[in-house]
Amino acid sequence: MAHFAEVDENNIVTRVLVVGDDQEHRGHDFLANDLGLGGTWIKTSYNTLAGQHTKGGTPLRYNYAGIGYTWDPGFGEDGAFIPPKPFDSWLLDNNTATWNPPVAYPNDGKLYSWNEKDGTWDEVVAE
Repeated sequence: MAHFAEVDENNIVTRVLVVGDDQEHRGHDFLANDLGLGGTWIKTSYNTLAGQHTKGGTPLRYNYAGIGYTWDPGFGEDGAFIPPKPFDSWLLDNNTATWNPPVAYPNDGKLYSWNEKDGTWDEVVAE
């Protein structure tokens, strides 16, 4: 099975569909024309995250596409699916096509949430 993401005129992913192995080689044409769905369809890998293939294979387009992701055809060699930016202050990592906070997450085993107003990690305390 192969997965294909439909992107709108702004390169935003609107849906992701599965195509059988027998049609993988012509996924866009199969979805757009044979099934009559129209649109622009781009192959995505279920096993790709942050530029790595989770099962040791070849990564495809940095991240598995999800609804709301942005398709950037000029990112890297083969384009990238970039997740929505979680906070205005976060920066895009050009090696992984993921967003990083301006301050590293604390590595002390505690749970934190990002405080955009103060630009800090606030410890989450159970009540």
